[in-house]
Amino acid sequence: MPRPSGPPTVRLRRLASELKAFRAEAKLTREQVQEQTGVNQGTLWRIEKGQAKPHNGTLETLFDLYGVAESRRLELIELTRGAKQPGWLRQYKDVVPQGYAAYISFESDAKAAHNYESLFVPGLLQTEEYARATLVDGLPMDTDTIERNVQTRMERQVVLARKREGRDPLEFWAVVDEAALRREVGGRAVMRAQLGRLLEMSERPNITLQVVPFDKGAYPGMTGAFVRLNFGAVAPDIIYVESLAGDIFLELEAEIDRYGLVFDHLRARALSPRDSSALIATLIAY
Repeated sequence: MPRPSGPPTVRLRRLASELKAFRAEAKLTREQVQEQTGVNQGTLWRIEKGQAKPHNGTLETLFDLYGVAESRRLELIELTRGAKQPGWLRQYKDVVPQGYAAYISFESDAKAAHNYESLFVPGLLQTEEYARATLVDGLPMDTDTIERNVQTRMERQVVLARKREGRDPLEFWAVVDEAALRREVGGRAVMRAQLGRLLEMSERPNITLQVVPFDKGAYPGMTGAFVRLNFGAVAPDIIYVESLAGDIFLELEAEIDRYGLVFDHLRARALSPRDSSALIATLIAY
């Protein structure tokens, strides 16, 4: 079974990656860092492995040695306190669970995402009506909570079209089981509109959509949905798994590799993007 890993551990790994990169850029060994700062080699090793949370004083000492700019220092110190959330997310903090909020924050920072879904249309590709139907037919919620959760899902989708601060849109690759496309969430009209949205979104250059058809039988990964987020050279990848038992963040290299292998098998087993679009068009006309 996957090992639960709370968001703080993931944040520490991101910070660890930054600190290790700074030391490498400064061409310093851990022994040299200890000699010049007094920070114990063992402590530095644990910090760079994401196994220890550094005190602000230790961070400032390392920043001074590595010559880190002031603006970057403030950002990294904030990283030790909590996930950096998009500004829009703060207005929904009373209805969005902590784990999901952490995921949205990581998603907004990611360069690429690989998402497999067996039962639902991926959240980043959902229409407002489809998203609302999944919540209305789910666990009991009052109308206001449902509507605010729907708006959260819609706001998330900005990462697919962003073009600000020199950042490109999220590279999104989704593999979806045919069952998710045939299940009439919200009724036929809602589902037809949702399928149309999938065709529309799949035309964007940063979005790849593949469908695993029923006639492929059993395949690796069909036991549950997951997302792999890639941050490029800035931080290690993470795996996000949502379940009734809680949100799970996986961060070990072996875990990342295992899910990466599964996603490779999923892409190979699924229809090509063009054939996937053809299947979706057939379902719309059905």
